[in-house]
Amino acid sequence: MKIKNGFAKRNIAGSNIVVPVGKASSSFNGMITLNDSGSFFWDCFSNDITIDDAVDMAVKEYDVDAQTVKKDIEHFVQMLRENNLLDE
Repeated sequence: MKIKNGFAKRNIAGSNIVVPVGKASSSFNGMITLNDSGSFFWDCFSNDITIDDAVDMAVKEYDVDAQTVKKDIEHFVQMLRENNLLDE
């Protein structure tokens, strides 16, 4: 799965902000603020990967067990689905 094209993540004054660009701005009004782990997950799903791939990447990046991070990633992916932000 992969985040749809048309969204740009930027760090503005220490905050990770995602905004729609181009055609996406006509169907998604607003912006998304991400914490550091959300920003990491966003970067992971900017590529076409599986949840298990993202778990492996997060375990290597952070001092966290796979079971804990998998729950966090599944919650993040659910948020992306609810907002129609994924190409699956």
